Amino acid sequence: MRLIINLILIVVVGLLGYLLFFGIKEPIAFGDAKKERLAAVTDRLKQVRFAQEFYRDITGHFANSFDSLKYVLETDSFTLVKIIGNPDDPNAEFTRIETKKSAKDSLAFLYNNPDHKVKIILDSLPFVPYGGGAKFSIQADTLTYQKTLVNVTEVGTQWKIFMGIYADARYQRYDNLYFPENMVKFGDMSGPNLGGNWE
Repeated sequence: MRLIINLILIVVVGLLGYLLFFGIKEPIAFGDAKKERLAAVTDRLKQVRFAQEFYRDITGHFANSFDSLKYVLETDSFTLVKIIGNPDDPNAEFTRIETKKSAKDSLAFLYNNPDHKVKIILDSLPFVPYGGGAKFSIQADTLTYQKTLVNVTEVGTQWKIFMGIYADARYQRYDNLYFPENMVKFGDMSGPNLGGNWE
């Protein structure tokens, strides 16, 4: 009888030890995965935002598709304007010189510049890191904001797309602000704002 009781106690202690270990391991694993995956997604969104700003500098508006964004940045050019003349002389004449610079060359220069923090690879821009091939949603339009016509864009993805096994709402018990259906995004279709909601 004593042997049976000892065996039952060993099983119970083992089960409690396992539950305790799992109860500590799961929230730590969730927190680590969330931090790592969010960092990768926000880094890619920063690349897309920078590319959208390049696109706007060339075309005057934002791209509403990744195909259009890639095409313009690979084939089009910036117009650089240089004004020559003495700004301190009210009678001086000014000369305006316009030159074109390839957007693709500019991106390559920035990519190879160690001082530039945002590295853009056009082929990977649409894809959500850890998303299994899923693409970011992208929107762009113009709207009247405070009596002025402005360009707006919004690019993002839902948490559940890149959180893998942690996409379930049950993981909210480890983070009250975690909602798998919510978006990680930059921009806003209701106003001229390029801020990211992770910032």
